[in-house]
Order: sequence, then structure tokens, then C-alpha cells
Amino acid sequence: MSDVKELLGRAAEHAGQPVISAEGVYAKAARVRWRRRATVAAAAFGVVTAGALAVPGLTAQPKEEQASVAAPAELAGNSGRAKQLVELLPKGVGAVEQVSLAVIIKHATPQQAKEHPVGPLDGQYAVRRDGGVGYLVIGAMNGKQVSQKLGGFPAATDICRPTNGEPRPADCVREELPDGRVLTIWSDPMKNLDGGTPDWGPELVARLTLKDGGLLAVRDSTGFTADTSQGPLLKSTPLTRAQLRTLMLSPELLPKK
Repeated sequence: MSDVKELLGRAAEHAGQPVISAEGVYAKAARVRWRRRATVAAAAFGVVTAGALAVPGLTAQPKEEQASVAAPAELAGNSGRAKQLVELLPKGVGAVEQVSLAVIIKHATPQQAKEHPVGPLDGQYAVRRDGGVGYLVIGAMNGKQVSQKLGGFPAATDICRPTNGEPRPADCVREELPDGRVLTIWSDPMKNLDGGTPDWGPELVARLTLKDGGLLAVRDSTGFTADTSQGPLLKSTPLTRAQLRTLMLSPELLPKK
């Protein structure tokens, strides 16, 4: 049920300036999948990387296997986001580094890949452990942006009960929270149906519908294989389902009012 094209669908656009978006990074890998998706998919996946900052460089794989920050000083606009995120993650998750997937996969320049974050920790983060590299991709939208993106389609749609004959997302759990928010978490095997690159590994996906109509979404990915890969896939997602739920409910991820 997952559609990475829509999942990574919102990137910055600048008049007169070429922009390589996160959407473009995943368009080929999701092409077959996208042909079979209905409007529900757009509601489910159109928010991750709603404003992730782009960065121009990467560092060598860190040796430490505990939660730590491995972001080089030259990362433009890093602003300590990886360090802030690490404080919210469980110990032993791995070394965390803020990255730009457009830069890594498409060789975009930082200016081409630059985006506009909505949430305080929106971004794309590499997670390294046990010799592998996975990713956490965090993105938020406010109510106005959700309305524009989804064209009036209700953001509160139950993803676990798809319409139009769409298959139910694997391991999909919808949780109505006491304060009116709705948290949905599901898994996606990310089968590469058209043989394109990059070839993404299994992941967990989470979406939190906010009371003001906004959305918060996170991809919890084991990584990808391609010529541009930073390393092998992780043996498991960076975060377990329980750990992902805890992260999704962290107020530090939400846009400040």
C-alpha cells in the first residue's frame, strides 16, 4: 500500500531555479506502485519531507555503534538537528547523521535540493549500525498545506481500511488517541516491481493526524541498494514499531504554534 513517490512528495520549488526534489529521487522506484494507487495513497503518504533541509556532504562511517552524531561541520543548515533527534532516540540505535537523499542518490547540489522544513526536526537522517545504513525521514505539514496537497480529501481517512479494492497495508494499526489525534503505523516490504534503482529495503511508515488538520509522518527504512548506496541494508528498521510510536508522540517533532 505504500507509495514512496507520494511519501516523499513535497519539496521546495524556486522560480527560475532547477530544483531536484525528494519526489524525483523515488519516482522511478515507485512508478509501478504509483499506477495502482488511489487518492487514499495521497492522503497517506504526501507529507514526509514536507521541509527536510538539504545538506551537501557525508562523512565516513563512524566506528561507534551507540546513538551518536556523525554530521560534518560543513553540513549547510544542519543547525544541530541530528543531535536533537538523537536525544529522542533509544540508546544503541546507531550513529545518526543528517543527510540529503537527493544529494546522495541524484548528486544534486545543496541549492537544488534545498527544502523548507515545517517541523523543528523535519529532515532526512542516515542511521548507521552493524555495518549497515538505514534512514529516518521526518516531515510535517500544517493544516493549510495538507488541504492544498490533498485537494480537499479528508486527511483523517482510515488508511487501514482502503477503498476502491486497494489491498490493506501490512501490519496496519490505527490508534485513536485521547486528545483527538490519530496515529497509524504500518509496514511496507518495498518490493521493487519494475527493477529500477534505488532498490529500497523494508520499512515501517507512521502518520499522525493532528487536531488542527496538520500531519506528521516518518519513514523508518532499512535503507537502499544502488551504486550510490552508503552501505548495506540494516538487518532491521532503525526503530522498532514501539520505538517509532514513541518518537511519533514526541512533542519535539511538532511545529511550534
